[in-house]
Amino acid sequence: MSFHWNVERARFNMIEQQIRPWEVLDPAVLALLTIVRREDFVPEAYRSLAFMDTEIPLPVLEGAATQESMLAPKVEARLLQELMLAPHESVLEIGAGSGFMAALLAHRTRHVLTLEIRPDLARFASANLKRAGIQNVTVRELDGSGGLPGEAPFDAIVLSGSVASLPSTLLAGLKIGGRLTAIVGEQPVMRAVRVTRTGEHGFSSVDLFDTVAPRLHGFDEPSRFHF
Repeated sequence: MSFHWNVERARFNMIEQQIRPWEVLDPAVLALLTIVRREDFVPEAYRSLAFMDTEIPLPVLEGAATQESMLAPKVEARLLQELMLAPHESVLEIGAGSGFMAALLAHRTRHVLTLEIRPDLARFASANLKRAGIQNVTVRELDGSGGLPGEAPFDAIVLSGSVASLPSTLLAGLKIGGRLTAIVGEQPVMRAVRVTRTGEHGFSSVDLFDTVAPRLHGFDEPSRFHF
């Protein structure tokens, strides 16, 4: 009983002390953070960090060159809010990770297709989503850097990690009126942006907030010249 109380107190504190101060004020998003149990998507070894204001390491595949992480809760919540989702919409997520972001998206939309380049993380996300009873998410083991032209357009696209720049192939996968959120740039300066498709060839972009996030795999890095 005491453990349950502590978990709920930690969840409450996360929402009130981290997420609200980051301008996440949509009541539906805040309510969702009490419904979707973040601790159930966190690797067992890091369960105690589930509600902390930090990125959480995900399981490491033996021989993997880099460490994948869950984004900090306030970043996930803000990206979710900024997508301004509707119940009839379909969403493409690049980078399934633990499946937590897909779970949040699933509660706000008709269907979520989430792509994960690492097979072990695709399995991890699938297992977490299944255990949470979420049925309107499809996890696919795939490099998402080129989007999914054969299944586009989508109402919304979210990149659950950072990229150096946004590929035109991803933007082309938006419906007119569709929104994409992503974290763009290079350390130490990255910025979350929302791009809206305004017409066949038109896009508008809004800067949302400054942050730093781990790189998504498969996306091109800018070439560096040394003289």
